[in-house]
Parts: sequence; structure tokens; C-alpha cells
Amino acid sequence: MLEILAITLPIFLLIGAGYTATRSGLVGRDNLQGIATFVMMFALPSLVIRALTDYPLAEALNVGYLLAYGLGSALVFLLGLALSRARGHRLEAGALHALGMSAANSGFIGYPVALMAIGPPAAIFMALNMVVETLFIIPSALILAEASRQQGGLGQVVRQTAARLARNPVLLGLLIGLTLALSGLRLPGPLQQVIEMLADAAGPAALFTIGGMLHGLKVRGMAADMGQVVVGKLLLHPLAVLGAFLLLPDPDPRMIAAGLLFACAPMISVYPLFGRQYGQGETSAAALMVGTLASFLTISLVLWGLSRFGLLPA
Repeated sequence: MLEILAITLPIFLLIGAGYTATRSGLVGRDNLQGIATFVMMFALPSLVIRALTDYPLAEALNVGYLLAYGLGSALVFLLGLALSRARGHRLEAGALHALGMSAANSGFIGYPVALMAIGPPAAIFMALNMVVETLFIIPSALILAEASRQQGGLGQVVRQTAARLARNPVLLGLLIGLTLALSGLRLPGPLQQVIEMLADAAGPAALFTIGGMLHGLKVRGMAADMGQVVVGKLLLHPLAVLGAFLLLPDPDPRMIAAGLLFACAPMISVYPLFGRQYGQGETSAAALMVGTLASFLTISLVLWGLSRFGLLPA
């Protein structure tokens, strides 16, 4: 248990530091937004670029991991959508609930935890997770939500969503990293050093930002919807991902550990921003708060299980 606390405690202490700094007024909302912008626009894209250029391309493009994590996430997305529709919600609300259940906070929480548990290869798995989340899960949710609300045809909705994704900095980092890896080109020394420095800052700055975002969120009269999203994200998503990995022939234990740790992370930090666009702002914010706090327990339990079954590196 002490080994597990050695991994999880620094993570949640950084989250607590962000919460305390925001609550005390030491860091204002404008300051917090600046840190979040730095992480999203510079640190995370640099982390993805480094991950794709520091390892052989065959290792970076782990098709087995991509398929298993993608299958588990897609199954939970469809289940979340079906549950919400069965409970009488409109398509746009169902799409947002499904998004919260199936899109993990890979960059802000999943990566720092996985880095401390399995080491530098965590960056590779984070990049692969972001392929699933950025190219499949998030666009699917946005397309469904927009289709429920807009009068235009599906083609128009898809084009609008694609235009927004084309400006996503993490996706741009993914494309740059793949281009460098495929071409064999190397960045000039000073630029590579800048990428390294920005990538190293991603984890701590992201965790501090998450803590600051938790301050001021309220949970009122939304237990059913919030409960579906939180239980789906912290319980069903890891179980679905584990089941998908077990379907692979002779899966690498490190892949299983990484997939479970990332799936155990709470929902993406921008989840309330998407929710606000489609009338689910309070529910998504409450789910983010409760899910982030509850993930301390679920991540600790998964780390304990992985350690017990010898799936973590020594």
C-alpha cells in the first residue's frame, strides 16, 4: 500500500495545491485559464511530439493497444448513449453523457499516474489514447449533439466538427510527431530542447489546473445523470478496456497496465465546456468534480491490483 501511495499521493497533492491556491485567491480564474491554455496549446502537444519521436515508429504505433483501447471506449460510449436515451433524454444529452463515460483525462491525470507507474513509455500510450479520444470519441459525441440541435444535414455537421478538430493543438502535435517519425527527420537541437522542456512541464501544470477547476463546482439535484457518468467512467470504462485487452492474443502486461490506468482516469477536463454548449453544463461540471475526487480511490485500487498480479515494472 505504501508503494501505491507513493504513486498516487503526489498526484493528488498537486491537485490539492491547485484547489487551495484557487480557493485562497492566490491564483485567480484568469491565471488558471492561462495555465490551462499553456498546457493545452504547448505542453501536451510537445509531449505527444516527444513520445512519437523518442521511440521506434513500430513501437509508437501499437495497433493492438489502439484497437483494444478503442473498442473498450466505443462500447462504453454506445452503452452510455443507450442508457440515456432509455431514461428519456434527448440525443444531445445522451451524447454528452456517453462522452463523459468513455473519454478519459489522458493528458492531465492519466499520463502523470501512468508515468509514475510504468515509466517513460506512458507517453506513447497517452498519444495512442488521444488518437482514440480526439479522432473518434469526441467527434462522435459532437456530431450526435449537433445533429440533434441543428437543422442542417449530417454532412454539414460533420464538416463543422472536422473544422474545429483541425485546430486542436494536441491533434496538430500528433500530426507533427507522425510526420517526423515517418520521415526520419530530427528537430534542430535548440528546438528539440524546447520540446523536451515543455513536455516535462505537462504533468505538474495539468494536475495543478485540474485542482483549480474543481473549486466552486456545485452538485445539486443531478444525482441520477451524474451517477451514470461517474460510474460509467470509473467502473464500466476500465472493465470494458480490460475485457478488450484480454481478447488480444498474448497481450503485453505493460499494455494492460497502461490501458487500465488511463481508463481509470476521470473524464476529460474540457467536459464541462462541451456540456455547457448543449445544456448539460451543471451535470458535466458536477460529474467532473465527483469523478476526479473518486478517482483517487479507483486509481489506487487498480494500482494495488496491478502490483499484486505483477503487471507493473519493478
